Amino acid sequence: MKRRELILVLGGAMTAARALRAQQKAMPVIGFLGLASLGPMALSVAEFRQGLSEAGYVEGQNVTIEFRWAEGRYDRLPALAADLVGRKVDVIVTQGGTAVALAAKNATSMIPIVFIIGGDPVGDGLVASLARPGGNLTGATIIGVELMPKRFELLSELVPRAGVIALLVNPNNSNTERIIGDMHEAARAKGVQLHILRAGTESEIDAAFATLVQLHAGALLVGADSFFSGRREQLVALASYHAVPAIYEGRVFADSGGLISYGPSRTAVNRQVGTYVGRILNGAKPADLPVQQPTTFELVINLKTAQALGLTVPPSILSRADEVIE
Repeated sequence: MKRRELILVLGGAMTAARALRAQQKAMPVIGFLGLASLGPMALSVAEFRQGLSEAGYVEGQNVTIEFRWAEGRYDRLPALAADLVGRKVDVIVTQGGTAVALAAKNATSMIPIVFIIGGDPVGDGLVASLARPGGNLTGATIIGVELMPKRFELLSELVPRAGVIALLVNPNNSNTERIIGDMHEAARAKGVQLHILRAGTESEIDAAFATLVQLHAGALLVGADSFFSGRREQLVALASYHAVPAIYEGRVFADSGGLISYGPSRTAVNRQVGTYVGRILNGAKPADLPVQQPTTFELVINLKTAQALGLTVPPSILSRADEVIE
C-alpha cells in the first residue's frame, strides 16, 4: 500500500473512532438511586423501564442507566447521590421515599430529579406545589402516609376482636412520627390498644416480632416504607410463623403470601416515572411537570393465608377486593 493511501486509511479509521466515541458520549445517562436493593425491587425497575420505553428510550440502545442501591442503609444515600452527580448523569431517579429524594436534592440543584415517595412532597420541601413543582424536582407520590388510617380500618374490620394491634414503623423514615400520631388517633377512635414497634434493620425486624408475641398483639399494621418492601419476604414469613394477621401497603406483599394489602397501583406509578424521565431527556423541564398522584387503588386478599390463620374474611371486605388470591 502506498504511503498516501495508508495515511488516508488511518485517517479514516481515526475519524470513525472519534465519531463512535462522540455517539457513545452523546447517549444520555440516567442515575437510579434506590434505598433497597435490586432483587426485591426488580419488578419496579422493570415497570420503570417499560415507561421509559414508551417515551422512546431503551436501555443499552439509546440510554444508559447507572444504578446505586443503599441496601436499606440511609447513611449511604448522600455518598451515592454525590457519586451520581460526579458522574454527570443527565437525570436522577430516586426510589425509596423522601430521604432518598432529599439526598439527591441536597447533592444537586442542576440535574433533573424524578422521585417516587410516599409522603407529601410539598410539606417535605421537595417541590413548591404539586401543579408547578419549580426547581429541578418532580415525580410521583403514592400517598402511603395518608392511606395508613384506611389500612387500620380494614385491619380492624378483618380482625374485630383484636384488642391490641401492633404498628411496625421504620425509625429512619421522616414520616414515622406523623404515622404514629395518625394511628394513635385511629386506635383511640376504635377503643383499641396500639403498640409501636420500630425496626430499621433486618435483625430489628426479628426483634420486633419477638416483642409483638410478648404483647399478645392480635394483629399487625406494617407501616408504608420502602425498607419494609425490600424485606417483604422476611416480614411475611415472620407473620406466618407467629400466626399474626397483618396488613401491608402494596400487592407485592399479598403476592408473596401476606394476608391483605391496600395501596395504589405501583405499576402505574413506576411507568409514569419512566415516562417523565423520557420527557425530560427529550427537553421537558421538571418545573413544568406536575407531581403525579395515584388514581388506581388495589385491595388484595390472600385467602390461602387467611385459611392458614384460621381467619374468615368478612363478605364486606371480599366484596370490595380488587383481587382475591386463592
